[in-house]
Amino acid sequence: MPDIAPPAPPPEAGIRPAFDNSYARLPDALFARLPPTPVSAPRLLRLNTGLAGELGLDAAWLASPAGVAMLAGNHVPEGAEPIAQAYSGHQFGHFSPSLGDGRAILLGEVVTPAGLRRDIQLKGSGPTPFSRRGDGRAALGPVLREYIVAEAMAALGIPTTRALAAVATGEHVFREDALPGAVLTRIAASHIRVGTFQYFAARRDMGSLRALLDHAIARHDPAAADAANPALAFFAGVVARQAALVARWMLVGFIHGVMNTDNCAISGETIDYGPCAFLDAYHPETVFSSIDHQGRYAYANQPAIAHWNLARLAEALLPLIGADEAVAVEQAKAVLAGFSPAFGAAWKAGLLAKIGLSDEAPGDEALIQDLLARMAENEADFTLAFRRLADAAQGDAAGFRALFADPAAADAWLAGWQARIAADGVSPAVRAAAMRAVNPAFIPRNHLVEEALAAAVQNDDLAPFEALLEVLARPFEDQPGRERFAAPPRPEQRVRATFCGT
Repeated sequence: MPDIAPPAPPPEAGIRPAFDNSYARLPDALFARLPPTPVSAPRLLRLNTGLAGELGLDAAWLASPAGVAMLAGNHVPEGAEPIAQAYSGHQFGHFSPSLGDGRAILLGEVVTPAGLRRDIQLKGSGPTPFSRRGDGRAALGPVLREYIVAEAMAALGIPTTRALAAVATGEHVFREDALPGAVLTRIAASHIRVGTFQYFAARRDMGSLRALLDHAIARHDPAAADAANPALAFFAGVVARQAALVARWMLVGFIHGVMNTDNCAISGETIDYGPCAFLDAYHPETVFSSIDHQGRYAYANQPAIAHWNLARLAEALLPLIGADEAVAVEQAKAVLAGFSPAFGAAWKAGLLAKIGLSDEAPGDEALIQDLLARMAENEADFTLAFRRLADAAQGDAAGFRALFADPAAADAWLAGWQARIAADGVSPAVRAAAMRAVNPAFIPRNHLVEEALAAAVQNDDLAPFEALLEVLARPFEDQPGRERFAAPPRPEQRVRATFCGT
C-alpha cells in the first residue's frame, strides 16, 4: 500500500474557492458527510483554464500544489462541506433502491461571477457509504473519456456537466487489470437526479422529499414556487428540459448508452458519460454499450427512454402533486403528455436546419425521413453526410454522394432536395453557412477517443488527448490540416463496443 501524502497547507486567502453549500444545508438523510480519501502522488494532467475563469476560480492557484491537493481530494479547503449524495435508480429497467455516490464526493458549491450556482464534485475520490463493496476509485481511461466528451458536448452547445480538471493519483485501480488511477473534477448545475427523488419516495420519507423538491425548485425552477401547484410546475420544467436535451443528442448522433434514472439530471444537463459513443455510419438501432445487451438504450430508443424515466419521476412526485392520488396521476399524465410533441418539434426543427431549411413546407418531413432511410441503407456517415450537404448547397455534391454505398441513392434524394431549396429564395452561400453552423465537422470520433485513451493509459502520452481536445473545441469550423479528425474510421478502426469503466 503506497504512503499517503500529507494534506497540503491551506490555500492563501483571497484566491481559494468561495463555497456556499446549499445542498449540505438540507436534512442529513439526503447525503453522507465524509471527506475524500487522499491519494499517494497527485499529478495534474489537465486543467480547464477557460472553465476555471467562468467559475471565478484562479487557474494559477488550481495548478499550484495546494490547488492540485484539493482537486485530488488530499486537502479539503476552508468552506467546503464534502458529502456523498443519496439516490436510487432504475438500471436497465430494474429498480435499485439504494445507489448513491459510490465513488464521488460533492466538495461544495460556488456562485460564478455570472450569478450561477455550480457544484464542484470529485469523481473517483474514494469509497463512501454508497460504494456497495466498490473501491470508490476511477481509472484514468474513463476519466479522460468523460473529460473529452463533456467538453466536446459543451462546444457543440449541448447542456452538459463539465470537466474542470483531471488528476493522476499515482495509484492503481484494479478492474480486469491493474490500471492507473485518476480523479475527475466535475462541474454541474446540480447533481440532483430522477433517482434522487425516487430514493425518498421509495422510503416514504415525505419530509426529505419535500425538502428536496423545495431545493430543486429554488435552484432550477424558481418560477414554479409561485405556481398553483409547485410540484407539477417543477415536473413540467424537467419534462421540457429533457425533451430539448434528447433532441439535441439525436441531432449530433450521440448515444448516451446508460440512460438509467440515476443518470437523468433534473437540470437538463447530460451527465455520466460511461459507455457513450457517437454514430459513425447511421443506423437507428445502433448500440455501443457493452452492457446494453437488449438494445434498450439504442440511438433511436432514447426519446422513449427519456419519457419512461420522466414517468418514474412523476411517480415519485405524486404525493407532492396532490393528496388525491387519482387526481395527481391525471395531472402528471397531462404534463408528461407534452414530452413527445416537445421532443418532436425540437427534433424536426433541428433536422430542417441541418438540411438547410429555415421553415417547414408540406412534404419536408417526408424529405427528411427519406434521407435518413437512404443513409441507413447505404451506411452513410451521420456527421459528414450533413456537413457535406452544405457543400451540395453550393453546387458541389461529390463529397455527399461519396458517403453512400450506392451514389444513385444520394442522387435520387438530392433531386427532390434541390427542387425544394430552389423555391425559397435563399442564396447558396447564406444557406451553406447556416448549415455549417449547425452541422459539426468534428465530433469525438470513437476510434480517436480510444486512440487517445490508449496512449495515455499505456504510454503516459497525453499528446493525442490534447490534440483531440483542441480540435473538438471548435467543432463547426473547418480546420485545414486536421482532416483525419473528421474522417470516418477505416474498417479496422471501427469501435464496436464501449465500456462503462466502473
